Amino acid sequence: MFALGGRLTGVLTTRILASQVCAAFATGPRQDDGTFYEFRTYYLKPSKMNEFLENIKNKIHLRTAHSELVGYWSVDFGGRMNTVFHIWKYDNFAHRTAVRKALAEDKEWQEQFLLPNLPLIDKQESEITYLVPWCKIGKPPNKGVYELITFQMKPGGPALWGHTFQGAIHTHINRGYATLIGVFNTEYGALNRVHVLWWNKDADSRAAGRHRSHEDPRVVAAVRESVQYLETQENILLIPTSFSPLE
Repeated sequence: MFALGGRLTGVLTTRILASQVCAAFATGPRQDDGTFYEFRTYYLKPSKMNEFLENIKNKIHLRTAHSELVGYWSVDFGGRMNTVFHIWKYDNFAHRTAVRKALAEDKEWQEQFLLPNLPLIDKQESEITYLVPWCKIGKPPNKGVYELITFQMKPGGPALWGHTFQGAIHTHINRGYATLIGVFNTEYGALNRVHVLWWNKDADSRAAGRHRSHEDPRVVAAVRESVQYLETQENILLIPTSFSPLE
């Protein structure tokens, strides 16, 4: 009887531990609160880019009255032309639901902001992301340009590749090759995707820093560790708009 009970206890313990390991493997560590960031990308009709940005500049207050805008940029290099990219912060999903409901009932926003701009947009995309637990939104030292690098990692989540990825990012920070603004892990969208947003004084200083980093053995070693979990990566150079909180 005791032997049978011991075997059952052992089986149950093994199953519990296995489920805990699987859960950690799937999600990895994450931030404690529910704050998340929505990445929005609007692909505009080629002849409507200037008109769209002018409209948004004049009426952005109607949208920011409902939730916090982190940054608003136009894509300069690396992506589809006539594209704008913006990040919005929410306390949790209930907060976003309440904001969307309030916007649907805001006639001024609909008439002056939404309806005039919808015909100018060719395509829209949305992605929900969390800041990784070891990162907070940074502040740029001055006006500049931004580089958004997107890493498509191998399946397994941060529990698999988080430590080496963090090491590669911190090595770049410690060597001063760029100023980190944020590291975001996708929750809704393409999974196992990480976005890293960097600030540089201008495109030339970014290029110079990148060239120096390629010759830095500490950076090379850290990247070599992380790249084993990498599937693809891409980047875009972003120019902040005049009304972007991140300048």
